[in-house]
Amino acid sequence: MSVRTCKAVRWAAGVILIGVAVTTAYADGDIDPWPRLAQEIFHGRAVTNDAAVTLVAPQRAEDAAIVPMTMRFADPAQVKSATLVIDQNPMPVAAAFTFGAVSNVGFVETHVRVNSVTSVHAVVELRDATLRAHVKFVNASGGCSAPAVKDQDEANANIGKMKYREFKSADASRREAQIMIRHPNNSGMQMDPISRGYIAAHYVDGVAVWQGEALIFKMEGGISLSEDPVFRFSYAPTGAKTVRVEAHDNLGGIYKEEWPIGENF
Repeated sequence: MSVRTCKAVRWAAGVILIGVAVTTAYADGDIDPWPRLAQEIFHGRAVTNDAAVTLVAPQRAEDAAIVPMTMRFADPAQVKSATLVIDQNPMPVAAAFTFGAVSNVGFVETHVRVNSVTSVHAVVELRDATLRAHVKFVNASGGCSAPAVKDQDEANANIGKMKYREFKSADASRREAQIMIRHPNNSGMQMDPISRGYIAAHYVDGVAVWQGEALIFKMEGGISLSEDPVFRFSYAPTGAKTVRVEAHDNLGGIYKEEWPIGENF
């Protein structure tokens, strides 16, 4: 399930991308890539469609480079990990989350790139070691090669800066927060408008979030995450006074930040 244990795959224009060792969609005449993806990502384990996880995604994306995806969990205490798979993307595993033992994450939302019309699978591993999934169909195209919203010089100047927000939770026993990370998250498929060459892949490949010393979640990601990755989530508080984040990217960048947890949330 690890995104980091991957091999290089060559894209049509000769661009080198870093990706999960899975076959390109429709290779060898496949009509539906999911059976092969499930076999390779989850090492042959059975994946059952089930209400343990609900994927919330737009049927038609307004912007293929910034598509909101939310995974909601029916029984947070039973969810060990969750993986978001965009079947037709060059790097299908968009994000793989591992949750802390006492974090009881109720949902996690992020923004992704969708390269072509595709099914998207949310797969959770429960604490009984079973894999449960929910699938949605998303109509979008060109997200992985869409030009960056921000100027590259501006993006590089602000790389690694973070923001933290808290929200009122509908459940008084839970907290809801959002982490925003400034990063171009270049996919390797975007063209520089001046040089006409491809911008090298440079993306956030790991994020860890703690409340005090207790892990809320760790995430492994790749080029399918949108520019300026964002994560919104709910969790069970332990009484910790701070939220701490450490992120790193595929070129060795390490970014850290810590904030006090609000007393009124």
